[in-house]
Amino acid sequence: MPRKTPVKPNAQAAPAPAVTPAATGPIVSSAHLVSPDSAEMSEFEFGLIVAGNAFHRWVVHCMAAAGLKDLTPLDVLVLHHVTHRARDKRLADICFIMNIEDTHLVNYALKKLQGLGVVASHKSGKDVTYAATELGRQHVNRYREIRESCLITALNADDSLNRDIGELARLLRVLSGMYDQAARSAASL
Repeated sequence: MPRKTPVKPNAQAAPAPAVTPAATGPIVSSAHLVSPDSAEMSEFEFGLIVAGNAFHRWVVHCMAAAGLKDLTPLDVLVLHHVTHRARDKRLADICFIMNIEDTHLVNYALKKLQGLGVVASHKSGKDVTYAATELGRQHVNRYREIRESCLITALNADDSLNRDIGELARLLRVLSGMYDQAARSAASL
């Protein structure tokens, strides 16, 4: 049985050594992944997770307010993409543009959206293309109005903030390419 050390009454414990950020390194949200070459990348990834979840919650709630309830974030984003530029799109094109590898996920979303009457498919030779229906365009237009009212107005962006947002969008595209390349490298290990 281990021996207990007697505690002296009125004895004061030695103060704990002060820990300074310089002694422990940068403070990041994903400390277990920190690289000495880029602690910022761990912080970026955590920010991406949080922002991605907030964005997904936003698109679902905004589309529900626009009249289409019980959609997943992917359903909403596929409807937006199918509506984009009023051109018919093939499944492969939708997956390519949205950078989605699992075509069955997009196919499932398209079938769900067709069942709701907001997307229609057209067969042209071997190709099947998808386009928003008039009802789908109405929901997307209502989504746009709600987005303008709830998000864009609250953003209150000036030219400087809009430039920052544009630069952030550019950096996200660059980083998505880097993540794609890293994924291909990891797949070959």
